[in-house]
Amino acid sequence: MSLRSLSRVSIALRSGCRSPIPALLPRCSAQPQRRWSSDEKKKREDVAPFYPQMFESMAKRIAKEREDQERIATEHKALQKPWSRAVVFLIFFSLGTGYYFGQYKHTKPDTSSTTPLHTTEPPKHNISEANMEAAWIDIRDIIGRENMSLEPSELESHAGSSWSSHPAEPSDVPFCVVKPKDTIEVSAIMRICHERKIPVTAYSGGTSLEGHFAATRGGICIDFSRMDKILALHAEDLDVVVQPAVGWELLNEELAKSNLFFPPDPGPGAMIGGMVGTGCSGTNAYRYGTMKDWVLSLTVVLADGTIIKTRQRPRKSSAGYDLTRMFVGSEGTLGLVTEATLKVTVKPQHTSVAVCAFPSVRNAADCVFKVVEAGVPIAAIEILDDVQMQCINDAGSTTKEWRAEPTLFFKFAGTPSSVKEQITQVQKMAKATGSKSFEFAKNKAEQEELWSARKEALWSVLAKSEGEDMAVWTTDVAVPISRLPTIIEETKEEIRKSGLLGSIVGHVGDGNFHSILLYNKSTDFEKAKHLVHNMVKRAIKLEGTATGEHGIGLVKRDYLTHELGTETVDAMRRLKLAFDPLCLLNCDKIVRVQRPERGEVEEW
Repeated sequence: MSLRSLSRVSIALRSGCRSPIPALLPRCSAQPQRRWSSDEKKKREDVAPFYPQMFESMAKRIAKEREDQERIATEHKALQKPWSRAVVFLIFFSLGTGYYFGQYKHTKPDTSSTTPLHTTEPPKHNISEANMEAAWIDIRDIIGRENMSLEPSELESHAGSSWSSHPAEPSDVPFCVVKPKDTIEVSAIMRICHERKIPVTAYSGGTSLEGHFAATRGGICIDFSRMDKILALHAEDLDVVVQPAVGWELLNEELAKSNLFFPPDPGPGAMIGGMVGTGCSGTNAYRYGTMKDWVLSLTVVLADGTIIKTRQRPRKSSAGYDLTRMFVGSEGTLGLVTEATLKVTVKPQHTSVAVCAFPSVRNAADCVFKVVEAGVPIAAIEILDDVQMQCINDAGSTTKEWRAEPTLFFKFAGTPSSVKEQITQVQKMAKATGSKSFEFAKNKAEQEELWSARKEALWSVLAKSEGEDMAVWTTDVAVPISRLPTIIEETKEEIRKSGLLGSIVGHVGDGNFHSILLYNKSTDFEKAKHLVHNMVKRAIKLEGTATGEHGIGLVKRDYLTHELGTETVDAMRRLKLAFDPLCLLNCDKIVRVQRPERGEVEEW
C-alpha cells in the first residue's frame, strides 16, 4: 500500500469513518472479494468500532485536565493578592488561637480549695412568666392544684414576718407556694426547678428572725406544713423519726406519754425543719446542749432532686463525713430536710424553779460564775434585766408582781433529793453575791408561775408598741461566759443613750444573750440597725460570735468574715456551690454569691 493510501486511512480514522479499509479494496485486484450475509452485515453495522471510542475518550480526558489546570491557575493568581493572603492568615490564626485557649481551659481546671467572692458569677435563674407558668403546670400534676397557692396574702406571709429583723422588700415575694406531702414529692419538685433553673426557698414554722425565708430571687416557696407527722418512735432506743413541720411543743406532748422529752426549746411555734436549719437551742442548752447534739440522721433532698440519708440510727458512728452536722445550721442552702431522726431522753423525775433578783447585772453574773464553777447540774440559767422585768409587770401577763431589777431564773432537774440539794447550794451562792430575794417553787403550780415570766419576755415588749409603724428587732450574740457582764453592761448603756426601749434576755449559762429592741420603722430603723451592729461588733472583739442560736440569714452574713476570716467564708462558699452549683436553694443566705452594691455593706 502506498504512502498516500496510508494517509487516507489515517484521515478516515480521525474523522470517525466506520470502515476505511473497504474503500481501498477495489484497487487491489489480488485481494479476493468476500460476501457477508445480510443479517451479519446489519449486526456489524450496529456496533461502534473500537478505535473511534478510544480516541473520543482520550479527547475528553485531555479537555478535562486542561480545564482543571486553568482553574488552579486562576485560584493561585487570586492568592497572590495582599488582602487575600491577610484573610487566609487571620482565618488560620483565629483557629489556632481558639484551639490553644480551648485546650488551655480544658487542661487547667480550678484547683483552689476556696471560692473568693470576686471570682463568682451572679446566679442565672429563669423566672420568666412563661417558665414559671410551665413549672406551675408540671408541679400541679405532681401535688394537685389544691396544694398550690397564688394568693397575694399567702405569698407575703411566706416572705417575712412582723418580728423578723429583716424588713421584707416587695421583691422578696415568691411566685407561688407549693405544699408537698412527702420526700418523693419534694424530690420531684426540685427536679423540675433544677431543670428550669428556678430558685427555691423552704418554709416550716416561719418563726425565723434574720430573714431566712425571704425569697430574694423570687421563684417557688416549698411549704412543709403538710409534712407534720411523727413517723416512728423507738422508745427503747430513745429516738424518734419526724417530718419537718412537727412542732417541738407537740412532739414533747406525744413523747410525754412514754415518759420521754426532746430538750431543745426555742420560741413557741418553731418546727423541727427550721430548728435543724438554724441549729437552734433554747433555755435547756446549758445542760442538754443545742440542736446539733440531738440530731442523729437526716433525709435530705438536694438541689437536683437527689435524695440522700446522712446516717443510720445508732448513737455513734465513724462512717465517713459527718453530713448530718453539715446540714444542721445550713438554713436550707445546701438541701431540704424532709425527715429527721432525733435523739430523745427520759424525763427527769423531778423539776423545780427558783428566781432571785440582784442589784446589778454584774452581781447576777458573779452568781452564775459561782454556780458553774461549783459544777451544780442546773438544767437552765436565764437572766432578764430590769427593763425586761418592768415590761412584764406593765403587760400584766403573769399573776405575780416582779422586782424591776436584773433577775436570774434557775431550772433544776433530777431526783427529788438532788433537786432539793441544788436549790440549797444556789441559794447560798446567790446570797453571797448580793441577791435581794430568792424564791423557789414548792409545787408544779408555783413552778409554772415563776417560769411564766421567762416565757412572756418577747410578748411583753411587743405589748409596748403603739401604732402600725412600731416593730420589734430581736437579735442575739454569744461570748465566752467570763465576758458576758461586760458586753451586757455596754449594750444596755448604748440602748439607754439611744432613747429606744430595749431589754436584755440571756442564756447566761452558755454566754448567749438576746436584745429585744422596740423601734419605729419610719424614724428609728437606722438607729436600731446601728445598735445591733455595735452589739455584734463588741461580741466578735470579745472572741464571741454574731449569733448564738438565731442563725445568719440575710442580716448577719457580712459579719462572718470578721468573725471567722475571709478564707473560712470562701471555703463555705465553695461548699455551697459544690452542693448547689446553680444556687437555687435559699440563695443569698449565710454567704454571698454575688458581689454587693456600693454602700450595701455597713462599714466595720
